[in-house]
Amino acid sequence: MKRQTVFTLMIIAFVLSFFVTPLGDYSKILLNRIFATSPTIIQQEKRGKISDYDWKLKDESWKFINFNEAKGKVAFITFWTSWHMPSQAQLKDIQYLYDTFGNKIKFYIITNEEREPVELFMKEQGYTFPVTYQIIGEKSPLSLLKPPGSYVIDKNGFIVIHQNAIADWDNEKVDTLLNELISE
Repeated sequence: MKRQTVFTLMIIAFVLSFFVTPLGDYSKILLNRIFATSPTIIQQEKRGKISDYDWKLKDESWKFINFNEAKGKVAFITFWTSWHMPSQAQLKDIQYLYDTFGNKIKFYIITNEEREPVELFMKEQGYTFPVTYQIIGEKSPLSLLKPPGSYVIDKNGFIVIHQNAIADWDNEKVDTLLNELISE
């Protein structure tokens, strides 16, 4: 066989591995992380405001909680599912945010899945951030975004970030913004 043919077959095998092997899943998650951009900060004069914080959710222990507990605090909200690759790609950065700001910000890392697959996924991946469970049909003060959509809300209820896609949350721009919001 010619060297060119061998090289072409290797490239075809590599590309196919993205579709039929676990290497492909890992590679797709890695590519999502690489191409994620920093979330866009909404200009102050264009920020919407939450008027009603009444939103029933369940915590990781499956106990009812209310979003009212975030009133007057900086809140990070993201929607995710354990089976969605862009969600999976973003969770490493969310773990970083939780490790860095967990005692200063209210985190709502929301899924609409059942507990068992989420708990298994969290254990397998080694994530320690608190999971919040959406109650289907319950009214929400925000538009429920498709995973991996996210919000950052300031202490006065203004929406500072409204991100509809995967984002790079582990960067200096986000750290600076969150520190400013916390110190207000």
